[in-house]
Amino acid sequence: MSGLAISGQFMTRPVTMDDVQCVTDLLNTCSIEQTGQPRIQVGELKTDWEQPTFDIETDTLVVLAPGDKIVGHGALWSSAPWVRAFAAIDVHPDYRGRGIGTTIEKWAEMRSRRDLSRASNGTRFTLWQEALSTDRPTCQFLETKWYHVARHSLRMVIEMTSPPPPPAVPEGLIIRPFIRGKEEEALVWTVRDVFRDHWGFVERPFEEEYQGYIHFLENDPYADPTLWFVALDEAQDKIVAVSVCHPVMTEDPEMGWVMDLGVRRPWRRRGLALALLYHSFGALYRRGKRKVGLGVDAQSLTGATRLYEKAGMTVDRQYLLFEKELRPGEDIATRSLNGNCRRLRCTQ
Repeated sequence: MSGLAISGQFMTRPVTMDDVQCVTDLLNTCSIEQTGQPRIQVGELKTDWEQPTFDIETDTLVVLAPGDKIVGHGALWSSAPWVRAFAAIDVHPDYRGRGIGTTIEKWAEMRSRRDLSRASNGTRFTLWQEALSTDRPTCQFLETKWYHVARHSLRMVIEMTSPPPPPAVPEGLIIRPFIRGKEEEALVWTVRDVFRDHWGFVERPFEEEYQGYIHFLENDPYADPTLWFVALDEAQDKIVAVSVCHPVMTEDPEMGWVMDLGVRRPWRRRGLALALLYHSFGALYRRGKRKVGLGVDAQSLTGATRLYEKAGMTVDRQYLLFEKELRPGEDIATRSLNGNCRRLRCTQ
């Protein structure tokens, strides 16, 4: 769709690295309208664009107003096993109602359909987008484009006025920092194993997922491996749980973020997840953070929301996950815990 005119005055093309500041400004303008806060820094967006499985020439689109001002942006993420794609669309508040969002949505669907040929015959293929629950214009827009709400997710936050409780680590287990240069593969295997029980999980090639973690670790301006924690079963000398934390949130300098937290099945229901969460809270508190946030599936199959409530976290925002089916077929994503290990290849 590069070079397509919209309403006789707007043009489209893929982004270039020279656009990173302008697109950052656009994303933050849209975010400030919705939440009152910016959401991303230039370095973070650049890291996203340079992901190993992302191609800015094929996976992005910007809409230009006269004077080459970027007023709309779309991005699409899709990878093996090619059963779904994720799209993100942002339109400058001053330029809405002129067909820009519709143009980007059409591009996202056309781009995602190109991956249908890579998918196994008979598998279901869907296109996903996310919207803040209070953003009624976006939600209504997606509904008119034949999306439906497939899931809800929550942002939960704790505000700490004093140090969190010390973690009660179950007997035979220890929590310690991740060892950079030695445990990257073991950490990624653990994250994969943990999230097999997450609604919507689809197993990706390990090498792709591993390279994505390494790319983030080496390039994200806020990545801090001293805030990546693992729990070990001492008898087996094996990582059985992880908590990957981020020291900075663009929208709130007072907030740290728990990106990934989970426990492998055989070690659950023993208090390890709560201990790992308190350990993470404590580490961030000592760094001066008085708030910690994370994202969670509102209907978590493993009961994660109850754990976070027990730790003192409350719901701060709700997001809606919208889904459009582009091809019906066998759904290979996790939908329940029953039979999950029979259907998906368990590792380690």
